[in-house]
Amino acid sequence: MDPFSGVATVLLDSEGTVLRWSRAAAALLDRPAAEVCGRPLRELLASQGDPYPAEPGDGSGAVLAGQAALRHRSGRTVEVVLQAQRLDGSSDVLLLAAPLESGHERNASLAGTLLDQDVLGICVCDTALTVVRSSLDPARIPWVRARVTGRPVTDLLAPEDAENTAAILHRVLRTGVPVAGLERWVRAPGPPERRWALSLSAFRTEDAAGRPDGVVAVLTDITEHLWARRYLDLRHEAAVRIGDSLDITRTAQDLVDVLVPALGDLAWVSLAEPVLSGDDPPKLAGAGDWHMYRVAVASTGPWPAGLPAAGTMGPPVPDAPLINKVQNGETVVVTERADALAMVEDHPELLSAYIPEGGHTAVAAPLFARGLVLGAVVVWRIERPGAFDQADAGLLTEIATRGALSVDNARRYTREHRAAVALQQRLLPRPTTDTPAAVTSGVYRPASGGVSIGGDWFDVIPLPSLRVALVIGDVVGHGLHATATMGRIRAAIRTLAELEMEPDEVLAHVDDLLQQLAQEAPRGLAETLGGSCLYAVYDPVGRRCSFASAGHPPPLTVAPDGSVATLAVSPGPPLGVGGMPFEVTEIELSPGSVLALYTDGLIRRGTEDLDTGTDRLAEALGRLVPSGRPLDEAGHLLLTHMAGDAPPRDDIALLLARTRAIAPDRVACWEFPADPGAVAGAREAVARRLTAWGLDHLVFTTELLVSELVTNAVRYAGGPIGVQLLYEGVLVCEVSDPSNTQPRLRRARSTDEGGRGLFLVAQFTTRWGCRYGQSGKTIWAEQSLAGADDSAARG
Repeated sequence: MDPFSGVATVLLDSEGTVLRWSRAAAALLDRPAAEVCGRPLRELLASQGDPYPAEPGDGSGAVLAGQAALRHRSGRTVEVVLQAQRLDGSSDVLLLAAPLESGHERNASLAGTLLDQDVLGICVCDTALTVVRSSLDPARIPWVRARVTGRPVTDLLAPEDAENTAAILHRVLRTGVPVAGLERWVRAPGPPERRWALSLSAFRTEDAAGRPDGVVAVLTDITEHLWARRYLDLRHEAAVRIGDSLDITRTAQDLVDVLVPALGDLAWVSLAEPVLSGDDPPKLAGAGDWHMYRVAVASTGPWPAGLPAAGTMGPPVPDAPLINKVQNGETVVVTERADALAMVEDHPELLSAYIPEGGHTAVAAPLFARGLVLGAVVVWRIERPGAFDQADAGLLTEIATRGALSVDNARRYTREHRAAVALQQRLLPRPTTDTPAAVTSGVYRPASGGVSIGGDWFDVIPLPSLRVALVIGDVVGHGLHATATMGRIRAAIRTLAELEMEPDEVLAHVDDLLQQLAQEAPRGLAETLGGSCLYAVYDPVGRRCSFASAGHPPPLTVAPDGSVATLAVSPGPPLGVGGMPFEVTEIELSPGSVLALYTDGLIRRGTEDLDTGTDRLAEALGRLVPSGRPLDEAGHLLLTHMAGDAPPRDDIALLLARTRAIAPDRVACWEFPADPGAVAGAREAVARRLTAWGLDHLVFTTELLVSELVTNAVRYAGGPIGVQLLYEGVLVCEVSDPSNTQPRLRRARSTDEGGRGLFLVAQFTTRWGCRYGQSGKTIWAEQSLAGADDSAARG
């Protein structure tokens, strides 16, 4: 080719008027010589101005060297390189113009370069979205199954993805508004289905007249980039979500929820069954069937019907090399489905239990913490393309390690919480009692949701003479220390109650005990030896109840007519504080009244003050208790109403007691002077009353008891002497005198003339004792209604 064939030559005069116009010039601008000659050259310039300076610039004769833009007949601009030379001996100028590469040529060159590269997938489509030219090559791009030139661009994708992608491209073609960097998960058509992440950018192309003539789609495979970014997000999410609960099942569920769909399409966590109850998992030493309980599952779709669901015991995992590796703390990658099938080929019944349909690759990591393999986490890929690699295994190992520590923390908490609850429940009395004085029902709910068990308790203590002591208390702090303190206090109160002290005296002795224990306690634990307590004694004979409070919320009473009242019990200081006496408040209760004793955990709700909580409790008592339902049912309904179904943040103890009264015809009282003749009168009165009650078989032993006790009162205490019989389930004989002398049981020598009275009393009764009042004392003795037979047996 002639290198000068495209060079246009123009002859100009000194004024810049065209004198001669070559054929190349005519072809360059599509302007014939007849049109141009005789006209100034500046009229052909795209921008007005002189084509060259008036005088030579460097003495060489060249007046112009550079580029210029000329106007083509069509109106478009033609870029040229100019070289002007003044002719010797003349004022005329010879102008040479060579065209630069055109914009279309540059665009074509650029398009060719783009379509030849293998980094970006480019599809040039016409208005029907048929591929005109493309850089998509199946050899380089895995999600392209065949060459696409001449086919609709939507043939690249599965139908469900193609429809949405076509809508996007049609919108770009219609509006001219491009899209850039739209991230989409897509699938290639045909089996097996695989998913890729693509970045889609698209813009409209136009012809010379500005009419849309197609759309260019730029598709970039960002699968690995997107997964790498998601891995970073996954590590962050695992750090945030896993371990914020002390519940084993919830921790396991958080683990699989983090892994799906970020790492795979399906995952489960299986734990050794002892782990769920807080115990150590069995040590298999890498051999033997592995019995696992499937705790948590997650899937991108519905959970496959054949796989064991959450909350079920899966079939034993066979002894296999890959399983042994997991048992020994290694993470195992299964890159091919065939490898998984080979593992269960001798156990076909396990196929549907452990290998999901369509699963093509899996990774399993042990939940290994503190030297124990608690279980395993398994992740399968079904729709997502690509096998798991070592990078995936490393990531799963990292997340599983975090999850294992959280599961183990929850396991250890479960064990300790279970031990504390068991200890406290062993320290609590039976939930219900039925005595002549009252029917009672107690409810206890330990704190949970991350808060340790506390020291709330209740107690019902049968006292002599058919009375009953009702106790409710709350120890400072939580945990085993609080539980142990509660056990000590309860034991002390029971001991003091057996001594028949007044309520204020009982609390005073317990207060002294806690102050002593605080002095003996290790540093840091002395502050936890304290609490509140309410101690009440109800006497069904006089229908009176005596209360003493050590910083405890006041009791509530529900009268038989359904009215609810808060009892104004004088509050003393909490136990362990010391320095202030306790006061006794005494009230009379109608038979059938219900006493409600509770700890503050029942009336606390968020920032609500205790008075508001007490009002809520009173309203609930008025609705739930007078309805005639049993107290145990009423207690649970009351607890649910006040605390809800959510685990309480503090322990709750509730004691309900429905009072009874001893019928007047079951009580007999006499008073005798301090005269030896009173003994016979007392014997005769007691015998008559026992005969009237139909207790003739107890006449002999009761006469003997009364004779000995009244004789001692006449001899050592003086008068008046009171005798009282109580008949309600048992027979109680009481003898009162004005003396505060402590009676003492001793074994008389064979030569002694006396000293055998209390020994006889002890032999002929089931129990006996002495209590003191404001003036004098009362010796009581209790007999079983089958007392004659029992006495004979002991004799």
